[in-house]
Amino acid sequence: MEFTFVELGGDAFAFRNEQDGKLLAEITWTLLADVMVMDHTYVSEDLRGQGVAKELLDRAAAYAREKDYKMEAVCSYVVTAFNRYKEYEDVKA
Repeated sequence: MEFTFVELGGDAFAFRNEQDGKLLAEITWTLLADVMVMDHTYVSEDLRGQGVAKELLDRAAAYAREKDYKMEAVCSYVVTAFNRYKEYEDVKA
């Protein structure tokens, strides 16, 4: 699934997938210095259970690595994923 980088205004950003004007998936964060404060993950009911939330987090983690940022988990999904998967150790704040 493809995700588009979106500036939400101020220090808020997202990766999202929209089709025909409908939001299907999104992960959002606020950038504080060099830390992405991950505050929300959304996946439409039609896509839940298919690994889309992890794809979003993987894309955000790749972005963090590209920019040499760290990620702070605030969103419950990101907290759970950080505890479950060791592949994010390098980007944890």
